[in-house]
Amino acid sequence: MTISALKQQQKITLLFIALAFTFIVSTLIKPYPFSWAVKLLPIILLISITWQQLSQLKSQDNDLKKLSCAKYFLFGLLCSSVGDFILDYNREQWFIFGLGAFFIAHLFYLKSLSPFKNKHSTGKTTIILLAYGVFGAIMFILLKDGLGELFIPVLGYMSVLLLMALATVFSAKSNAWLIAGGVSFVVSDSLIGFDKFTAQLWQSQLWVMASYYFAQFALVKGYLSALNRSE
Repeated sequence: MTISALKQQQKITLLFIALAFTFIVSTLIKPYPFSWAVKLLPIILLISITWQQLSQLKSQDNDLKKLSCAKYFLFGLLCSSVGDFILDYNREQWFIFGLGAFFIAHLFYLKSLSPFKNKHSTGKTTIILLAYGVFGAIMFILLKDGLGELFIPVLGYMSVLLLMALATVFSAKSNAWLIAGGVSFVVSDSLIGFDKFTAQLWQSQLWVMASYYFAQFALVKGYLSALNRSE
């Protein structure tokens, strides 16, 4: 990577941090007009960067299969932005639609992370699967009594979320950033679920949004790094 490209990347990272920090802090004074627009700005930045990188790769790379999978990652970001809007604009009445938007986003992320290849030993693979499985089971046990009519939708969402997180580990594109993004997404959504269905957390939006923005940033950084690395 050239020095100019590195500086450009640093500027983008700082801009993302500034935009994310602005909304995270603003949750302390919500509600306010057009908060959904402030919330969307960091994700719009990630979408634009991803679009730009994919466009450059398309002009340089003849690996159409790789780029075909990559477009699904962009679709995942777009669906995430729809979910962000819905959950901020009318969280209480439109929660199920926000859940649906992120459900579709994770399906797109799953598709974009293919093909899958287990590069770990049998013992390590078992530990990883058990860790995610046990965490998912514990979270569902904690949430289930408060779910009511959302029992099936939340169970479905939790399943696809955990699959996405596992995919970052077992994808042929896997790297530390992708794995960190998957873990952080699980943490963020677990905080949302616990706060909504079990017990209110102190200043939950601070922790939810901080882990969510990091998750999306890490997924983008990890995915683009995987596309750009030498095969």
